[in-house]
Amino acid sequence: MVGVGWVLVWRCVVQCLLIYDIPDDGKRGKIAEACLDYGLDRVQFSAFLGPLLPTHQEELMLRIKKILGKKPGCVHLYPLCKEDWAKRQVVSQ
Repeated sequence: MVGVGWVLVWRCVVQCLLIYDIPDDGKRGKIAEACLDYGLDRVQFSAFLGPLLPTHQEELMLRIKKILGKKPGCVHLYPLCKEDWAKRQVVSQ
């Protein structure tokens, strides 16, 4: 029965793209550390990608909001469905 629970949890995990524009170097670094703590991979200087449960998406965004505080900045988290993830295109050299 334990295996069934893990299958259900795994079905809720979706690839997420998190991007940000944070002018404060210290805040930007802490937000990058938070993304890494949640297992996201850095794909650009201000972009992270990886699988997250819906609860982890919410936790991460709350953590980021707390880190950012009243400082200026913008953070976007985009959950990507399996169909859209399958259509992704990458050029990397």
